[in-house]
Amino acid sequence: MTRIAAPQSGMGEHIDWALLRPKMAAGMGALSTAVYDNSQLAVREREAARWTIALINDCAVCRDTRARDGARVGADESFYAEVTDWRASTALSERERCAAEFAERFALDHLAMDDAFWTRLHAVYSEEELADLTICCGMFLGLGRVLAVIGVPAPDERILV
Repeated sequence: MTRIAAPQSGMGEHIDWALLRPKMAAGMGALSTAVYDNSQLAVREREAARWTIALINDCAVCRDTRARDGARVGADESFYAEVTDWRASTALSERERCAAEFAERFALDHLAMDDAFWTRLHAVYSEEELADLTICCGMFLGLGRVLAVIGVPAPDERILV
């Protein structure tokens, strides 16, 4: 049960509480849709960032969510285990490791994103891809943190993004 009581809508607790403020809920939904429907990042890169932030936020919904095309592109449970230990992983690409590192710094120590780090990012990502990664991480951190703070449990049916 969430920490904010709300009438059941039939859409799940991860949505019910937000419907107390429908226009704001619509904006949150629009941001999520914009990210998942428009990101140009490879699914594994996006998921490396999303999973890293899901673990940092300790968001039950986010930890239970998986990529819709995950099996097809190799984002299976072993992939998520690799991202959990991205520093030591030899199974992740350089771009995937950079996405996880970016997400971690974004969530925990954004002031540590120094020129040397940005030079490494620019070596593997284009300007457009870095803008994409930044917007994705903003949505992952913000909405995931909201769900964790409210205490939203993972829905009975896994969310696929």
